Amino acid sequence: MNGQMKAVLRFLGLAGGEPTATSEYVPPAAPTTIGADMRLKGELHGDGPVVMLGHFEGEIVLTEALHVGPAAEVDANISAAAIVVAGAVRGNLSADTRVEILPDGSLTGTVRSGSFAAADGASVKGEIWIARADVKPEPPAPK
Repeated sequence: MNGQMKAVLRFLGLAGGEPTATSEYVPPAAPTTIGADMRLKGELHGDGPVVMLGHFEGEIVLTEALHVGPAAEVDANISAAAIVVAGAVRGNLSADTRVEILPDGSLTGTVRSGSFAAADGASVKGEIWIARADVKPEPPAPK
């Protein structure tokens, strides 16, 4: 079996990949971190990046990135510049730049983004809509 066929089978979840070393999740530095012992319900709106290590239910709207830690559970509609998932997320995701599901991450829902990546071992169930960034047409040349 050639390499392309193996990659397609892995993508479809029909063949196991090579064992990989798992590295410990290190959350990025962010001014707002929701701790692992926190349980929040409601709306989270903000202008900066957020690291979610606890549990959240509701709606998240951010102008920068959302990072969901490995023990986090998020049941929300999420809109952010970028979304990185190492834990469990259920809901509709909309990202300006990218959505990335890390090896132990799971996503159940719909994704709309300019870029999507799921690592070997990640779980994704739902729809994925990848849209190119809007390219503005050049104005017509003066006649």
